[in-house]
Amino acid sequence: MSDTPRVTALDAVHRALGATMTDFAGWSMPLRYGSERAEHQAVRNAVGLFDLSHMGEIAVTGPGAAALLDHALVGRLSAVKPGRARYTMICEAGGGILDDLIVYRLADEEFLVVANAANAERVLDALRERGTAFEAEVRDDRDAYALIAVQGPAAAGVLGRLTDPAGLAGLRYYASLRAEVAGRPVLVARTGYTGEDGFELFCAPEDAEPLWAALTEAGAVDGLVPCGLACRDTLRLEAGMPLYGHELTERTTPFDAGLGRVVKFDKEGDFVGRAALERAAERAVSDPPRVLVGLVCEERRVPRAGYPVLAADGSTVGEVTSGAPSPTLGRPIAMAYVDAAHAAPGTGGVAVDIRGTAVPHEVVALPFYRRAD
Repeated sequence: MSDTPRVTALDAVHRALGATMTDFAGWSMPLRYGSERAEHQAVRNAVGLFDLSHMGEIAVTGPGAAALLDHALVGRLSAVKPGRARYTMICEAGGGILDDLIVYRLADEEFLVVANAANAERVLDALRERGTAFEAEVRDDRDAYALIAVQGPAAAGVLGRLTDPAGLAGLRYYASLRAEVAGRPVLVARTGYTGEDGFELFCAPEDAEPLWAALTEAGAVDGLVPCGLACRDTLRLEAGMPLYGHELTERTTPFDAGLGRVVKFDKEGDFVGRAALERAAERAVSDPPRVLVGLVCEERRVPRAGYPVLAADGSTVGEVTSGAPSPTLGRPIAMAYVDAAHAAPGTGGVAVDIRGTAVPHEVVALPFYRRAD
């Protein structure tokens, strides 16, 4: 395997815009174009444009596609209607999370599974392995798509200038439709990872540059700016959205992460990890594991992933999973797993060990930020 990172169909555009590029999950991706704070604030207050073409698209088609996904994933995908999407997870037999996913049902026998870039190959392999007994095809479609996200309060207005605004207005959250955007065929999904309203546009790679240019022009009046991975991380952190490798890992179950609601025990047939997840659900009630919480502090020092969370007596009662300065709140924030006894919002007496200094923090409910409807 080559050590050279892959490039997206928009690589030349990013470099022409002066983006700072970084290697991420085997891809060369824009980290920022200028100020990541300005990019973050543009998404919160106006609209931002993201290249997400590193994400992993996997097609699952055929008469047995829904049954395969019910067996392979923790959710009940057979209950999803065409044109809708579902957030779900794929777990190992022991209950640990292999990845969190969004699955779009495009037609009765056609699903699009979108995996995180770093996990796409193993999700593909797991679906193929788990699908041998089903009348369905699992196809690697990563090269068939580029993915562009338009996120922010002005996103609908920008996109509405380039497509049928009536169809867009009727598109619900976690729904998708096939449309023409700037004259290009696109799967438009009302999904995102920023805490704002927005859309993700699945298109052919050769259409990515024309679409990016059309969106940039259409959004100029609203202050649209290109956005990189750095602000995407602070946006999702403020919105309390988990990141694989941080809040979600093979060592955590959906119940450990406070996301047990995605596990559907009432679906027909067995599914991979069921027995282990039933035990995890019971433990979550009888012997609660560490709980995922928010942490805030008034000091400027930033808690980072891996830093210990301490009780008043200095004992370790948790660990930070993600942390960053919050452009919206104006102070550092973090997500952390902490012992249940220290997990109630408003709990004082906890601190984060930041390079040898116990910095006081307050436990708060997630998310840190919720957009006004």
